[in-house]
Amino acid sequence: DLIYSASQDRTIKVWRPSDGVMCRTLQGHGHWVNSMALSTDYATRIGSWDPALQGKAQCNDPVTVYNKYKGAGEEFMVSGSDDFTLFLWNPAKSNKPVCRMTGHQQLINQVMFSPNGRKIASASFDKSVKVWDGKSGKFVSTLRGHVRAVYQVSWSADGKLLVSGSSDSTVKIWCMRTFSLLQDLPGHADEVYTVDWSPCGTKVVSGGKDKVLKIWRA
Repeated sequence: DLIYSASQDRTIKVWRPSDGVMCRTLQGHGHWVNSMALSTDYATRIGSWDPALQGKAQCNDPVTVYNKYKGAGEEFMVSGSDDFTLFLWNPAKSNKPVCRMTGHQQLINQVMFSPNGRKIASASFDKSVKVWDGKSGKFVSTLRGHVRAVYQVSWSADGKLLVSGSSDSTVKIWCMRTFSLLQDLPGHADEVYTVDWSPCGTKVVSGGKDKVLKIWRA
């Protein structure tokens, strides 16, 4: 049980919630740390409700759901920075990064693990989304189609699709099997600041500078 915080001071700090002691500091980024994510974030989000059991009786202990999505491996963290890089960490065990992930040409707005922790998506001001291996940090693919900065991404519950929202006022759905654009969702009148996928996998929501929230059927 640990708490993580990322800062403009270019570091990530690891805290023990039981007594408030700072366990370690993760250093390596050369600029502000804008975003971080854990490989178990999806399990923390859904709590005791498991989308895999949709339509069936839901009587799950949150710890059981957490362990199911964590699996037998380690819990990893990824961080994205204004320095155009990502770092993959095993923060419970070491203050040294597993690897440094490069390729973006501008600052990184958001990083997010897929629900099963096997992939990482990163959204950047360089108009692209990049996909990485969630265990090794190796580059997998670049998703191009947006014509302005990409602000946020979100995974479908099964990890087969990814949604992105951009300054270009569009929402895009990507196929994670072929790493290609599956659907373009225009409709916002201005920049799209946030996107999210419902845990049941049937709806996508987007919000933008046009002061509108849109709900899309996936």
